[in-house]
Amino acid sequence: MTLNCAGLPDSLLESELFGHVRGSFTGAYRDKPGLLEMAPNGTVFLDEVGEMSTRMQVVLLRFLESGEIQRVGADRSHMRVNVRLVTATNRDLQAQIVKGDFREDLYFRLNVIRLAIPALRERQEDIPLLVEYFLHSYGQVHKVTKLDVSREAMDAFVAYRWPGNVRELKNVVERVVLKTRGPVVTLADLPGELVKRNAAPALVIPAADMAQQKAAHAESHAQELASVMLTHGESFWSAVYPQFMSRDMTRGELRKVIQIGLEKTNGNYRLLVQLFNMPAEDYKKFLSFLRKHDCHLPFQRFRTAPARLPEPMPMGRVGSA
Repeated sequence: MTLNCAGLPDSLLESELFGHVRGSFTGAYRDKPGLLEMAPNGTVFLDEVGEMSTRMQVVLLRFLESGEIQRVGADRSHMRVNVRLVTATNRDLQAQIVKGDFREDLYFRLNVIRLAIPALRERQEDIPLLVEYFLHSYGQVHKVTKLDVSREAMDAFVAYRWPGNVRELKNVVERVVLKTRGPVVTLADLPGELVKRNAAPALVIPAADMAQQKAAHAESHAQELASVMLTHGESFWSAVYPQFMSRDMTRGELRKVIQIGLEKTNGNYRLLVQLFNMPAEDYKKFLSFLRKHDCHLPFQRFRTAPARLPEPMPMGRVGSA
């Protein structure tokens, strides 16, 4: 039997655990057994036990000492039960004891066999295994072909601090499964927080070095996105547009993507539309989007045709300085 202690007020929590007798409160129209009574010789799991009020901690401690069930509204014990109690919390109970929010005697009564699960960032060797597991799991749920993860993307998974632990990793992988178009998960497929946030503590970095790092990151991100379009046939509207609109990429990175394309089309925007796998009728829409977001680059500087030589001066004419 399972119960979340954080989801119920004291009165309902006590009733859920120990049951109640008829007429003990409004709506108690019959006797009702509690979870502890319904699990003889079994296990009751109390999640978020650190959220219990001091009063409920006293009630739980009394049960652990005696094994007796006294239903809410009853004037004597109803029965004794033999139940294994498993509890969990995300709080530091020893710190709670120091602040007076958790009873020390209850802590030692519960602390028979203690399993401490480190934060995900403290067991980085588990991250690739969990990523592969959730990729397979959500691939089956959403009927998506099994995805592979590039080395750069896996490095980003491992480097991220995961403040939400496995739950956050699980949600991120499901998002990746739903959004990734190609067979390989690249950096371009990952949420911005995984790519942009550094797992290490902040260091004082000279402004010049910081600018170089930002430029290198923009270059790398742009190359990733260009590769998705040029190599895997992804459209600009599905590979680049969603990331830019969700602010997972900057204007500088978008300009770099456009620059890569224009270098290949000799500055021709119509050919760029074709290169980025968009229909020809999207030409005006594409240019309008670029101009709106100040990412339209002058085509002249990408033209590689040789410059014209100056015409010779006519014979018999003298030039003056």
